Amino acid sequence: GSLVRTKRDTTGNLLYTEMNSAPSQRWSMQVPAEVSATAGEAAVLPCTFTHPHRHYDGPLTAIWRAGEPFAGPQVFRCAAARGSELCQTALSLHGRFRLLGNPRRNDLTLRIERLALADDSRYFCRVEFAGDVHDRYESRQGVRLRVTAAPRIVNISVLPGPGHAFHALCTAEGEPPPALAWSGPALGNGSAATRSPGHDHGHQVTAELPALAHDGRYTCTASNSLGRAEASVYLFRFHGASGASATALLLGALGLKALLLLEHPVTPDAPPRPQAQESSYENLNQMSPRGPPAAVCSP
Repeated sequence: GSLVRTKRDTTGNLLYTEMNSAPSQRWSMQVPAEVSATAGEAAVLPCTFTHPHRHYDGPLTAIWRAGEPFAGPQVFRCAAARGSELCQTALSLHGRFRLLGNPRRNDLTLRIERLALADDSRYFCRVEFAGDVHDRYESRQGVRLRVTAAPRIVNISVLPGPGHAFHALCTAEGEPPPALAWSGPALGNGSAATRSPGHDHGHQVTAELPALAHDGRYTCTASNSLGRAEASVYLFRFHGASGASATALLLGALGLKALLLLEHPVTPDAPPRPQAQESSYENLNQMSPRGPPAAVCSP
């Protein structure tokens, strides 16, 4: 509709007429820029929308995507029949996604249970109308979900190198990504670890101890602002009565211990050789645009 305003002089003559368009409802979506939550807990992703239809009680579908708008994989989808306020879940990735909002009341708010670091991503809400009206709208910027987690050491291992040398690798995950440090014999406490090129991935970080030169306990410590974790490897050398030498590595990772024996028989015929026993707004009627969307959304 429009608003017409006129003004006349004292004799009734028309001075001017103003015509202003009255504000009309249009497609828009409101989502927060970012939501933070801790791994193992739940996160709520708010999403509300407006649409240009005065009354709509036809079929609708609510969708959430991850990664990117329009093309990202769906993590949640539900559908409501004509006149129904119940949106029946058709897809819930790993059963952890649940709709908190009521799409009939323009609310697509989503809850994610039992968060994992892999859930750290950007999420996009979308609503689709069907029946007599074929309108679809999806947030373009989405909401960024940041999952935080205390460090956890996921692997510690010892690998043979040239000759009788050995080096150790430690991999930990967390958010913020943890800092790794090795300590042990002749290293002191809190010695900086050597980051392994090409081994850092997402929330995981790997650090290498290039050489285990002394017997004793070597400890990898991972720490970030939420906590710390550590795991150790033990190195011992001994000689058998027959003259053959052996190296015993006692691994203690995450509370689990394993014994790794590497034998190096010394004979005149063969050199020493280690043998390891390893452990957007889309209107189907493109000729009838509804008007520009909100700044955070895309037509």
